[in-house]
Amino acid sequence: MKITETTIPDVLIIEPQVFGDHRGYFVENYNKTKFPSKYQHVNFVQDNESKSSIGVLRGLHYQLAPYCQSKLVRVIQGSVIDVAVDIRKGSPTFGQHVAVELTGDNKKQLFVPRGFAHGFVVASEDTIFSYKCDNYYSPENDRGILFNDPALGIEWGIEASKLILSDKDQKQPLLKEAVDLFDYSVNLYE
Repeated sequence: MKITETTIPDVLIIEPQVFGDHRGYFVENYNKTKFPSKYQHVNFVQDNESKSSIGVLRGLHYQLAPYCQSKLVRVIQGSVIDVAVDIRKGSPTFGQHVAVELTGDNKKQLFVPRGFAHGFVVASEDTIFSYKCDNYYSPENDRGILFNDPALGIEWGIEASKLILSDKDQKQPLLKEAVDLFDYSVNLYE
């Protein structure tokens, strides 16, 4: 398993080893003992999966404490551009983002720690997206940031007129208007 830090050190790209032959392949997608020691305390408790068609954009979502979540995301089939945005006030990378192409072929995963908003846009038909969370979904603590906030400068790779969004995701606040963010000095894992 190859683990690479991104331009935001807390966000990690994970590339599991693929063992393939004429029968197909085997991949160990997650093994706690191989995860960085900094994140050994992360305990994934919920697995989610979504199927979407090209142009569907989901995000940018996060949950407030005590239900904030770390996520380990991957694509089983198809392709997405996956994005993590630092929304920890006081962080040296506040408002910056990491964008990674995750595909069923490249098997890359993205670890999105607590304190980040997360979203993805589907870049191929019939994409199956899967993710582990270290906290349960809590609708009353669910929040978001507007996907096309100019201050974030996210290049989604699909023209805006072709994006398919939920009503909720079209009405999220800009980062500068969001009142429920995280404090960089607070340990979100305690």
